[in-house]
Amino acid sequence: MNSGRNLTGWASSVTLMDDIRPFRVDIPQEQLDDLRDRLARTRWPDEPPGSGWSYGVSPGRVRELAEYWRTGYDWRAQEARLNGFPQFTTTIDGQNVHFLHVRSPEPDALPLIVTHGWPGSVAEFLEIIEPLTDPRSHGGDPADAFHVVAPSLPGYAFSGPTTEAGWGVERIARAWAELMRRLGYERYGAQGGDWGGKISPEVGRADPEHVAGVHVNAFSVAPSGDAADLEGLTEAEQARLALLRRWHTERMGYASIQATRPQTLAYALADSPVGQLAWNLEWFDDYGENVGAVNADAILTNVSLYWLTGTAGSAARLYREGASAWGREVEFSKVPLGVAVFRGDSTIRRFAERNHTVVHWSEFDEGGHFAAMQAPDTLVADVRTFFRRLRP
Repeated sequence: MNSGRNLTGWASSVTLMDDIRPFRVDIPQEQLDDLRDRLARTRWPDEPPGSGWSYGVSPGRVRELAEYWRTGYDWRAQEARLNGFPQFTTTIDGQNVHFLHVRSPEPDALPLIVTHGWPGSVAEFLEIIEPLTDPRSHGGDPADAFHVVAPSLPGYAFSGPTTEAGWGVERIARAWAELMRRLGYERYGAQGGDWGGKISPEVGRADPEHVAGVHVNAFSVAPSGDAADLEGLTEAEQARLALLRRWHTERMGYASIQATRPQTLAYALADSPVGQLAWNLEWFDDYGENVGAVNADAILTNVSLYWLTGTAGSAARLYREGASAWGREVEFSKVPLGVAVFRGDSTIRRFAERNHTVVHWSEFDEGGHFAAMQAPDTLVADVRTFFRRLRP
């Protein structure tokens, strides 16, 4: 069974579709020179003696990465790596959407749309695209192959900036369904973490007739407020609930600002690369606790995509657009859901089952919030396992 609409190859299919434009990353050298100049002239703040991470991101860590960004990091190498994958743009609901589209050599591969979050980008997926699309070449079963579509969220990097208000989770989900229709995919899966963990289930709600299943990581669902929700939790679940409470009391400052005053924040992030680095770094370094290390090049590639495209403020607006839906009960979804819980996640199954048909649940002692970068092999294996039962 062909997973698309008589697609014999991506190149030939482009001519059959309206408004699909090939894209290639090509940052002008003057922007890179300006970045290095700004880094060299950073005006550094003071710090409380011996504060470490207790007042915010560690100054020593920011200085270390900023110096590497200025003197050692090779954007051109990362740019070439991104350009190693076919990329395109299209206009959906008036918004430019950038996406990677990597077709599998296996003709019966299942299409899969993967969605990143904040402060990430499509660069999160560079380690998992090839194993997903070509398992035969990566020690896997060719029957587990996917055609991968990886869009940049509206407002983020090459999909930015957004040009009007209203680009929240549900609207993005509808846009993703339209993107998959436009690519000719009649049946497909969705996967994502962070914002992708909120958007991917909404794709299932928006397009249930065509979505085979949804797999998520870094998936957060709050308790309902009913005391019965908290009875009989396992020790591991109680620890995750404590993590969720800690996030609300100690770590949600960035979300509150981006959900209320994103434009005020945007002036600083648009003008200071070190400010951009520090603002994004807390999640990549897990607030100094190093749950799962993300290497310096991967961190700086994600940060550079925000800086070089000038989309930090536009990306932050997603929090403003999505704030009204935080904690809101949603329609129960009959689309099969698979959940991968990595180290540091606060996901609790009974909370997820309130609004989803959970048919797959995995827990791992590795990885972290950015599983595609921190534990790519484990994430790929779990995605394969989940979708194996849902293939034709």
